[in-house]
Amino acid sequence: MSTRYDAIIIGGGHNGLVAACYLAKAGKRVLILEKNPTLGGASVSHRLFPDYDARISRYAYLVSLFPERLIRELGLKLHLLDRPISSYTPCGNGQGLLISNEDPELSEREIGKLGAGEWRGYQALLEKQRAFADIVWDSLLEPLKSRSEWEKIFRAAGRPELWREFVERPIGELIETHLASDLLRGIVFTDGKIGANAGAHDPSLLQNRTFLYHVIGNKTGQWRVPQGGMGELAGQLAERARRAGVEWRLGSEVLATEAANGVHRVTCRQNDADFELEARHLLWNATPPFRRQPDPSGIDEGTSFKINMLLKQLPKLLDPGVTPEQAFAGTLHIDEGYAQLERARQAAQRGQITETPAGEIYCHTLTDPTILSADLRQQGYHTLTYFGLDLPYGLFADDNEGAKQTVVANVLKGLNRHLATPLEACLAVDRHGQPCLEAKSPVDLEAELGLPRGNIFHKGLSWFFAEDESEVGRYGVETGRPNEWICGASARRGGAVSGIPGRNAAIAVLNSPGD
Repeated sequence: MSTRYDAIIIGGGHNGLVAACYLAKAGKRVLILEKNPTLGGASVSHRLFPDYDARISRYAYLVSLFPERLIRELGLKLHLLDRPISSYTPCGNGQGLLISNEDPELSEREIGKLGAGEWRGYQALLEKQRAFADIVWDSLLEPLKSRSEWEKIFRAAGRPELWREFVERPIGELIETHLASDLLRGIVFTDGKIGANAGAHDPSLLQNRTFLYHVIGNKTGQWRVPQGGMGELAGQLAERARRAGVEWRLGSEVLATEAANGVHRVTCRQNDADFELEARHLLWNATPPFRRQPDPSGIDEGTSFKINMLLKQLPKLLDPGVTPEQAFAGTLHIDEGYAQLERARQAAQRGQITETPAGEIYCHTLTDPTILSADLRQQGYHTLTYFGLDLPYGLFADDNEGAKQTVVANVLKGLNRHLATPLEACLAVDRHGQPCLEAKSPVDLEAELGLPRGNIFHKGLSWFFAEDESEVGRYGVETGRPNEWICGASARRGGAVSGIPGRNAAIAVLNSPGD
């Protein structure tokens, strides 16, 4: 293996793989350095419970922001499956709200139960999201425009109110203008809460940026199921990179980097042996050390909590009007009313683990059973994923395992309030009698994936426009250091499973002087 490359990429997550594919297609010699034993970063599938042949998406689990253009350009055979149900939200007393992705009449009847004007307000809000996505989406693969230029674009499109409502004012105002029901307000606002340490009216507008990233993907905002699990995406990217000539070294820890005379030198350790590599370009898929800065505001602190489960069967619900196959096919919201979301956030700010954590549940295998063996499918097994909100890194810093046990117990208690069959009775157990349940806190995400403070987006999400004049006309991947780039989630317009910063970084490299 060579020691001199055109580009070295630090971190083998999906964005690093995307960047490598584009650079190698252009004839560059590329090396990926990955500290873990496998490529893919957070976009991986694992047999989490060895006694069962079930390959579960351990970290990331749904796809919306990965552009169809990238799939075509890279020649991927990625199948993203639509979910028939948008969401089910139990609201107590054996009742709940079911919203369909396929049956608008059903959704109208269900939402109509919340008030005469709720359906109309909900549709108006969805129309504004679609219109915003139509205007903005394609630009994510283009050089950054200024804030003022974007404001002019919205005016020219005849939709100046979208700029004001989504960019200038807290998203809570827009939601409260269109919706009166606490339940429906909460369902909608969860898109502004995923991984974000902010409330509906937070002056930072982090909630707005987070909301937009969750509703504009491919101009539909649909979050779809990757057939074969999230590891299928990483696997296809790795194979595409291998065919293009990309090399990688797994289990390689980067110890130091330095630049001199137009050459980047990278010192690594692999199998207790140190070695040095050189490249003209250095790309960071991981967050570079010089970007890890103190965050007294808390905006960049990770707040996500994940539970992966394998079930012998899906639990029945107390609501007689919904089947388990309906309730778990989309997003099942637990304790995510608008007021409850704010109470959970306030508890976290006080340094307390709330007794009623806000979160949502998703069943991959109802849409895509291929991640299970034929035997498990025949027996009726299913996977469940829980994604919790407002559970920041600081709650786990002193006693990670103890805090995780408390959160898991509270999550199960909250879900069981709406089930006819307790979830514990449905969990598969391993040969040692232990339930097939794995929990990941922000502390775990930092330790296992290198995510700063456990933030699934590496940092608070950015706007889709240049935030200062120096960024205008650039891709938002520049570091201010010659031939050193960010190709991961901490770039402008990074975050989630998108490949966008990976492609943008590759294009910036190929457009740089001398390349």
